[in-house]
This record gives sequence, structure tokens and C-alpha cells, in this order.
Amino acid sequence: MSFDSKRKPVELIFIAVISWIIPGAGYWYIREKFRSTLIFFAISATFLIGLYLGSIAVIDPVGGKLWYIAQIMTSPLVAIIGRMTAAGGYFAYGRPNEIGQLYTSIAGLMNLFAVINCVYLAYSGTTEMEEPK
Repeated sequence: MSFDSKRKPVELIFIAVISWIIPGAGYWYIREKFRSTLIFFAISATFLIGLYLGSIAVIDPVGGKLWYIAQIMTSPLVAIIGRMTAAGGYFAYGRPNEIGQLYTSIAGLMNLFAVINCVYLAYSGTTEMEEPK
């Protein structure tokens, strides 16, 4: 299957970066407004619920490196929280910590899939809103 993409590689990289910085922004850029809004609220709500359940301590770049890799896929802004918690003074134990880590990591992985899908849609030039020719 061959695509004749009208978008340049630099624009595809730009779409990937803005999608990572703000979940759903890449969809907004390619004029998928409804999908953009849906992705933004789904990923943000999942991440914030994880923070609420497990506290800010679930973002732990020192003690939970694998979790942190998945969490930072939500947005590079997670690195700011990671720096705060790496300094110490934030603790979470037991089941709430585990559930919070799961929710925040799932939000990151959801955003990774959204970035991949958004770049694919931009590359292929197809969206669900277009009329068939």
C-alpha cells in the first residue's frame, strides 16, 4: 500500500511533538476537532485520577523508573512533577500507590497510541470526517 503524502516529514515531526506536549493537539492541527477534544479529556482525566488516587508521589523517576517512562509519555510536563518528587518528601505506599501508578502510566501509553495514530492520519491524508471521492 502506497501513500502520496502531501505533508513534509518536518510537519509530521511537528504534529508528533505537539501531540506529545498537549494530548490531542495534533488532531486539532489536522482538523479533527471532536477527536482532539475526546483524546485530551480522556488522557487528562485518566492521568489526574491517577494523581488523585496515589498522590503526586506516584511520579517517581528514582524508585519507579519503568513506570516513569510510561508516565512521561503523557506530556513532557510530567518531568516537572518528576523533578519535584525526586527531591524527596513525597511518599505513597500500598494499594493507592499501585493504582495511581497504573492510571498515570496508562494515560501515557494512551497518549503514545494517539500520537502514532495522529501522525499516521496526517501522513496518509485520510480522516474519518472526509467524504469519499
